This record gives sequence, C-alpha cells and structure tokens, in this order.
Amino acid sequence: MVKMKSLLLAAGLTVFAIGCSKKEAAPVAPAEVKVPESNAPRLYVTNEVGGELTIIDSGTMNVLSNKVIGQRPRGIHPSPDGKTLYIAMSGSPIAGPGVDESTLPPADHSKDGIAVFDVAKGEIVRTINGGSDPENFAVSLDGKQLYISNEDESAVSIVDIESGKPVKSLKMGSEPEGVQLTPDGKEAYVTSEEEGTLSVLDTKSGKITATFKVGHRPRNVAFMPDGKKAYVNAENDGTVGIIDTKKHKMVKTIQIGEAGKIKPMDVILSADASKLYVSTGRGHMVFTVDTATDKILSSVEVGGRPWGIALSLDGKTLYSANGTSNDVSVVDLATNTVTKKIAAGKGPWGLVVLPKL
Repeated sequence: MVKMKSLLLAAGLTVFAIGCSKKEAAPVAPAEVKVPESNAPRLYVTNEVGGELTIIDSGTMNVLSNKVIGQRPRGIHPSPDGKTLYIAMSGSPIAGPGVDESTLPPADHSKDGIAVFDVAKGEIVRTINGGSDPENFAVSLDGKQLYISNEDESAVSIVDIESGKPVKSLKMGSEPEGVQLTPDGKEAYVTSEEEGTLSVLDTKSGKITATFKVGHRPRNVAFMPDGKKAYVNAENDGTVGIIDTKKHKMVKTIQIGEAGKIKPMDVILSADASKLYVSTGRGHMVFTVDTATDKILSSVEVGGRPWGIALSLDGKTLYSANGTSNDVSVVDLATNTVTKKIAAGKGPWGLVVLPKL
C-alpha cells in the first residue's frame, strides 16, 4: 500500500510538473501583418521632433514604415539618380520663435551629420560629416558634392560625398538655412534668416561672390528654368521676392498675406515652371502663384505649420509636411482641395517623392 501511494504521488507530481511547464511556455507572437503595397512612387518625410523617416506609398496612401534615423532630421534631398537620399541631422536643441536659447540644453555635436539612406535597401548605410548643426543643403548636379548650411556657425560647407569629408567652410550671414543650385549648377544661393540676405556661392571657385538683401527671414529659393529669375520667401514680411540673378538684386515682391499671420516658408515650381507653390508655416496655407503674371491664383488650408512641400511625379498632386498637426496633406491641384491627411510621425519637416525601386 505504501509503495502504491508512492507511485501515485510520483505520477501526480509528474503530471503537475508537465502542466506547469505548459503554462509557463512563452506565448507565440502573432504573425506580423504586412501593409499592402503598390508600385506607385514613395514619399519620404523627415520628422524633426520624432527623429524618424516616414515612408508612404502614394498609391495606397498607407504608411509603410517609420524608421528611427537619428536626432532632428530636417533637410532631405535625393542623389541625381534617385537611388540615395541625404538627410541633415543635428544635435542642436529645437528653438522655436520666442524661445530663450540660454535656457536650452547644450548642443550634442556628435549627433550632427548627413545620413546617407539607400533607397533600395531602405536603411541608413553611413553618415558623413556635414559640419556643425547642418540644416539644409543642395546636391551638386554630378552628385559628387553637398553644399550645406551650418546654422550655428553662420557658414556654408562644401563636402565631398565619396570621402565624406568637408572640403571647405565659408562664413556668411547668421542663421543660414536654404541652399539651392542654379539650373546650370554654377552657383548655389544660400539664405541668411537673421540678416535677411542671399549669399551666392560660385561652385567652381568655392568662393562667395555676392551677398544682397531680400527681406526678413528668407528660407528657400526656387529658380526658373533659364536661371535668370528666382523666387525667395520672406517669412516675417508675408512676401515672396523676385530676384534678378544676373544683377544679384531683388526687383519685386509678391504680397502673399498679412505679415505675422501668413509666413511664407518653402517655394517650389511646377515641372513646366508655370506655377509657384508657397507653404506658409503658421499661416496653415499653401498658395499658388502664376509665374507669368506673378499674381496669386489660389490658396488652400492644409494643416498645422506646413513647411516642406513637394509635387507628385505627374504634377497633379501636392504634398505638404505639417509640423504641428503631425501629418502630410494630399492636395488635388485640379480642384485645389485636400483629399487626404496621412499621419506622419512627430514634427514633419521636409519631404521628397521618388519612384518605387
């Protein structure tokens, strides 16, 4: 009887142990749901606050991924062949209008750089030296150099992409931001927010050849195809200036809206250069200007603080990165209406449209 009880007790303990082991087994993770994809072009959106790159399928309007890429990504531009994206990263703290910069934490310049994103692989493959606090930049027409605004150093850097090293740094007006090449690639125009000037960099000699006044807080430049005429925003004036590029002089202004309420930020041209599109930051709007007459044709409210804007490859749709509403607006240009808003990380800043590889 004692032996039988011992056997029953042993069997019971074995069953209990097996039951416990089953209960303690790790749960099986559910299979990851794959987001449906199309072969349509992709939108790549930098999120300044979230430190991410949001990738959107323009055919399905689905977010395909939010990739953590580093601190404070802002300027984003493709290589000439569209296989690479360059993204400006900065370790300097964000300081909006009215912020006392003495109260902010110190900059971490180890986070500065230009991230090199391989479009086919969908990942950062290296980071190159872009100087201190890079904000925006332009890629040379041959894809060999970057011209980078270094905001906290009042400088523009020339960087060799292959070696990843700066070639030269040139002092210019305070708080440089936008950098845009002339259509022939012979000059780069760099805006100075603080001094309200444009500096002209000769890309062959690597020297600044001219600096001239254009309005309060210029940020971005757009050139007509012949390179003789350009547009530059003046955020605090509510205007867009028209530049005679041969004379290096602003010859006219277009009043986009009331100064202080409508704040022109980004300026881009349609493929045929017949229309200029202007985002207005805290003005919540994107305006369309007829470049033949330099008159405003229309406007549309897109979201909170529209900053970077881009056009679809067929020119029928405009996309705006809305920094405070954390989304991208899709604007049908035929009807001038917002047809969709897509959540796009925290603090969308710049965006690029590329074909799907």
